[in-house]
Amino acid sequence: MKKCHIAYLACTAALIGTGLGAAPPVAAHTVHVVHPGESIQKAVDAAQPGDTVLLTYGTYHESVDVSTPGLTLRGVGRGTVLEPEAAASTGSTAPSTAPSTAPSTGSGAAKTGKAANSCAAGGNGICVVGTKDHNVDGVTIASLTVSGFAKTGVYATEADGLTVRHVTAVKNGVWGIATEQSAQGVFRDNTARDNGDAGLFLANTIKEELGATDTEGTVVEHNRLVGNRIGVTVRRLRNLTLADNHLTGNCAGVFVVGDENKPKAGFVTVRENRIERNNKSCPKTARLDALQGSGIVLTGAEDSLITRNVIKDNVGKSPLSGGIVLFKSFVGTTSDRNRISNNLLRGNSPDLVNTDTGKGNTFEGNSCRSSQPAGLC
Repeated sequence: MKKCHIAYLACTAALIGTGLGAAPPVAAHTVHVVHPGESIQKAVDAAQPGDTVLLTYGTYHESVDVSTPGLTLRGVGRGTVLEPEAAASTGSTAPSTAPSTAPSTGSGAAKTGKAANSCAAGGNGICVVGTKDHNVDGVTIASLTVSGFAKTGVYATEADGLTVRHVTAVKNGVWGIATEQSAQGVFRDNTARDNGDAGLFLANTIKEELGATDTEGTVVEHNRLVGNRIGVTVRRLRNLTLADNHLTGNCAGVFVVGDENKPKAGFVTVRENRIERNNKSCPKTARLDALQGSGIVLTGAEDSLITRNVIKDNVGKSPLSGGIVLFKSFVGTTSDRNRISNNLLRGNSPDLVNTDTGKGNTFEGNSCRSSQPAGLC
């Protein structure tokens, strides 16, 4: 592992400037360079807030626990690959199983091998795990591939301001990229392909029955979601935008899911996405009916906007099949005051579906040819 200090010029400028007026102090950030065969975890543990751990081209058989706020963990592109160690690749791959990553108990515990091993033990590739008392905020994961982990490629909790960009998550047992109890996230230019459940999974919490939480403007944009059970799942969240994503070959494209708890899920904007041929067939699970041919599904959500999407050729025999589906919650919660407007829908079966009994839902300005019930187009 090599360290490259990059604050020399800033420090020099500050010294020169002492005769011309005091210059503001500049933090010294370090780039920790890791090569295949070296320990990523060792570099991460040595890093300070604001540092970068740079992974060079090659394959790393390792799971990594990130517990330093403001850290950047970055590869050099898809050719930087994290895969599980041979002994760690035999975990459960059931889609209904949640990551069992143990939270850190503070900066001291987070710097131990035990914390790092919890990520591997949970079947996850990269873990950004904080607690209510010790958030791990402002972390960036970028420009690498996570593949073949039993549960999740990138998993985060209590990680506000998380950025995940240019990450390829392939053939992980449950989720490609997943977060819970986190706000102000940015998920941009990622590819999630052939994961067991959702390519991208965003939730309030998977361990408790709680009302929806405010993400404070989380953004999911310019991602490619292919061949998963569900492309993107937004579960019990509010104030979030999905824009300019391409979803194809999944059993379902987008799920916005709420329940009976308060506040409801809602204030989600799904706009300008391309959602086509999500016709893979997925069997029924304990929580969800069989899936096939679903473009966008809203259930138990309120005050959301579905607009200017191109939704084509989503065809299946599931109760949730259709281009845009407003579906009554499985626990009986209605969807209210949602606006479905100005979408282009072609070749779905049918294009628009409303089986919900909620109030104030509107369908307007959509270009479509078939609906259930009739008259929504």
